[in-house]
Amino acid sequence: MVRLTTVVSEAGEHLLGAARLTARLSLERDGVAVLLAVRFGWAEARRPPGTLLTAAERLLDESGLLPAGDGDGHELLLAQRLPAPATSLGELAADVRGRLAGGDATADLVDTLRTQNRQLLAALEESQRQQEELQRLNAELEETNAGVVALYSELAGELEETNSGVVALYAELEDKTRQLERADAYKSRFWANVSHELRSPVNSVIALARLLLDSAADPLTDEQRRQVSLVQASGSTLLALVDELLDIAKAESGRLEPHPAEVDLRSLLHQLRGMLQGTAQPGVDLRIPDHIPLRPLVTDEVMLTRILRNVLSNALKFTVGGRVALEVAEEEREDGDRFVFRVQDTGVGIPAEELERVFEEFYQVRGPHQRGRAGTGLGLPYARRLTELLGGRLTLDSEVGRGTRVTIEIPARLGCRPGDATAAVTGAEPPSHPDAARPAEPVPPTGSGGPLAGSVVVVDDDETFLTAIRPLLAAVAGSVTVVTDSGRAEATVERERPDAVLLDLDMPGPDGYEVHRRLAANPATAAVPVVVLTALKAGDVDRARLAGVRAVLDKSRLTAADLAAALPRPQAAPAADRPSAPAPAGDQPSTPAPSTSPRAKERR
Repeated sequence: MVRLTTVVSEAGEHLLGAARLTARLSLERDGVAVLLAVRFGWAEARRPPGTLLTAAERLLDESGLLPAGDGDGHELLLAQRLPAPATSLGELAADVRGRLAGGDATADLVDTLRTQNRQLLAALEESQRQQEELQRLNAELEETNAGVVALYSELAGELEETNSGVVALYAELEDKTRQLERADAYKSRFWANVSHELRSPVNSVIALARLLLDSAADPLTDEQRRQVSLVQASGSTLLALVDELLDIAKAESGRLEPHPAEVDLRSLLHQLRGMLQGTAQPGVDLRIPDHIPLRPLVTDEVMLTRILRNVLSNALKFTVGGRVALEVAEEEREDGDRFVFRVQDTGVGIPAEELERVFEEFYQVRGPHQRGRAGTGLGLPYARRLTELLGGRLTLDSEVGRGTRVTIEIPARLGCRPGDATAAVTGAEPPSHPDAARPAEPVPPTGSGGPLAGSVVVVDDDETFLTAIRPLLAAVAGSVTVVTDSGRAEATVERERPDAVLLDLDMPGPDGYEVHRRLAANPATAAVPVVVLTALKAGDVDRARLAGVRAVLDKSRLTAADLAAALPRPQAAPAADRPSAPAPAGDQPSTPAPSTSPRAKERR
């Protein structure tokens, strides 16, 4: 009864004030048992709180929220079973009414206290049970925490060990990286040094071959002329390979830079056609277009020429029949206009698994197609590096037996600085002296009495080159003194007071830069004009250290006309009037070619 009373009290408190609220108390038989039921009814959508319904379900035998019988509002049932009565329901109802009217209040109070005590004991037992459950859960939690701490300690140890391994591996990788960078730097330096060392003898071979083929030299038989021509062509090919090797070394070290200028694309393609037409095998049609886009192309012409030459040469090398075609197109893109060069051949093709490896330096696809087609494996890697330097990209597609297509994309305007046009087209820097920029004048015959440099001192240690240059000097100079020891150059020039000094740059002992500095610093020799003859590429010459020289000439392309244009005209005073002293050992006065020139006679 206490439970029912408690729940009824709570329900009445929550429903107080509801519209048309009613409470009906009834005794109902449920089998042999009797239910004491209280039914609340109201006409609103209001609902008792969920906590009340939950408590009623837990404390009472029956409870529930039902819709009202007339469909308007709700009905809350709260019922508790009573012990089986010994009397009828009518008598029981009368007894209940009597109790409610104020019957034996003392007995009812005792019963109420007993009931409350029982409920209190039950609540205490429930509290004790919950406390024991809580203690059990706490023990499990402590055990779990201990396991977590142990696992954390284990993981922390493993992580620390792993971190130590990672740190050690990182240090090892750093060390390997430094070793690789060092090895790469050594390789690039080795290539550069070897290339420089090779250029001098190769230039000498080319110069000697040119000398033998010169019309003024002793006549050769047809077979001898053919053989010398082969020597000259092979030397030129070797020089081109050396230049490519040197450029690759420069590109890897970051020292190779493009010199953009507007390119005459029609002329460039015409030169390529003339250069490569003779290398095509019989039955191979080389197609290089005459009609090209009219939009100007601003890039490094030397680099572009080498890219196209390498790609076309590679295509011609491995195409035995069909065609090798070059296509040129313009493409407008969001990131800027581009020129696209496509080289398509019908050659042997490249297997799919080898497509990326062909861009590795010195790598060549092995197979029967290699017979009789020697190469270095540098052509495609070199072309791709140059393309990247021009801000573009080079891609390759190929199918074995059907051919290869190489696509080269470069920006239409790489960016052009004023004054770069000459350097970009010729690959050389502008001459450092106005006289050197004049067109080469025809060299007069020796007996014509034309202008000659009265006397020349040549400072060079390369005997082969000296042999090749002597006939050229005989056509433009009255007398020649050769100094092979660069340490004696200053004293010789001071003694001889020549009209000009021809100076090599790459020599043991004081190099050409140091010799030039000494001559410029000596008041007795500062006014003597200096012409530099070098096997170095134009971009490798330090012009800042050669301030004041008349010209810088390339040994591999040197002609008598070049010398005549670079050397100064003779002064009014005859060379014989200059003070001179006997030449010390190591200086080699050269006897010029027979000449009727008065100055030549004076210098003999």
